[in-house]
Amino acid sequence: MSYLFSTPDEQRQMLQRIGVDSLQTLLDQIPAELQINRPLDLPPALSEPELERHLRDLASRSVGTSGRTCFLGGGAYDHFIPAVVDEVASRGEFYTAYTPYQAEASQGTLQAFFEFQSMIAELSGLDVANSSLYEGGSGVAEAVLMAMRCTDRTGRVVVLGSTNPEYVATLKTYLVNKSTTIDVIPTPDGVANIAELEKLLDDRTACVVVQQPNFFGCLEEVESIGKLAHGAGALLVVSFDPLSTGILKRPGEIGADIAVAEGQSLGTPLQFGGPYLGILACRQQFVRKMPGRLIGQTVDRNGNRCFFLNLQAREQHIRRAGAMSNICTNQGLMALRATVYLSLLGPHGLKEVAELSCRKAHYAADRLKLVNGCELSFGRPFFKEFVLKYRDGADVAIRRAAAANIDIGPALGRLPGTDWMTSEERDQSLLIAVTESRTKDDIDRLVTALSPG
Repeated sequence: MSYLFSTPDEQRQMLQRIGVDSLQTLLDQIPAELQINRPLDLPPALSEPELERHLRDLASRSVGTSGRTCFLGGGAYDHFIPAVVDEVASRGEFYTAYTPYQAEASQGTLQAFFEFQSMIAELSGLDVANSSLYEGGSGVAEAVLMAMRCTDRTGRVVVLGSTNPEYVATLKTYLVNKSTTIDVIPTPDGVANIAELEKLLDDRTACVVVQQPNFFGCLEEVESIGKLAHGAGALLVVSFDPLSTGILKRPGEIGADIAVAEGQSLGTPLQFGGPYLGILACRQQFVRKMPGRLIGQTVDRNGNRCFFLNLQAREQHIRRAGAMSNICTNQGLMALRATVYLSLLGPHGLKEVAELSCRKAHYAADRLKLVNGCELSFGRPFFKEFVLKYRDGADVAIRRAAAANIDIGPALGRLPGTDWMTSEERDQSLLIAVTESRTKDDIDRLVTALSPG
């Protein structure tokens, strides 16, 4: 059970109720010899992340093993999750909420999803967000299909090669029975070549898909890419890291028409691949082409604020075979976790998480560059993730780190969509992700594990 301190106003009310003017009056009733009139020899207070780490360390000692440290990247990250997220999400009224239709939808569930939409719209810098898709990959695919509907173009989609290869594979699966050409631009420098992109844009292009920060952690020139896309009459789809908006411009501020994201970093733990959370937001003029569900706010006949399912063009509802999408769940529990997490962080907390992740990632990169046999693959600005080139091979690096109870990777050689890399680059390259949860000691241990000898 959680405990919350009483406020000063509540304390005054309680004292008035029992007829006492102050808390000290109550304490004075304790015999003087039993009162503690000296400072207690207590250690400094710990923050919640520090306390959790301390308890995990104590637990690992009792079983004779040390806990593992996660530097894994590639689209799912080990960010700190406040305990209250689990507490709220595990409440019965939320834990069992799935995907109700209008007649079954409770006001509590609808309000939670409405708050989620409001936060995502603010986070993305766009006008409206839906109540979520499956995960980041389906989000990209649904955004592309939405762009086709908005532009009445189905001939071509241009995707930057620095986009998560699993997202690209999901998009190709979605479009396998369409005549759409998917052009994936190689990114040997870690980011898109603007001149090469311009050559591919024509009057058949529905959209350009860019990830920011991209799969390699690098920052793309999204505003320039957006201007080229809009100049060709295409839409700009931006797949973004929600937490990066604490220090980077939001998708809506850099020209995105549709923004999508993987919401796992917003309060969902790493759990063998899912369930995760797909995020999608867009500009107001495209709202009627949006897939999934949208929660609206209105007033009832008594003038009270209430919520309802709005603009539903899902297959199980009125459109049937003519629906814009077959998305049949809103990942409600994951969306709730994201809502609780974001409400706890607030703007200042979001900025702090982003800054810590960025600074720690750059500290790790600077330390690793000094290790013999290590170098960064790309000399580009990056956020919290980077590609490390390990001379002895990525698989060797992963094994050496694992021996020190550290998880790193994935190795780029095991991922699709990196054919533009040389075989040597594929064998030697791996991802390193550093979040706010990692400490200086964690990073230094990683450097030691990868150091020769």
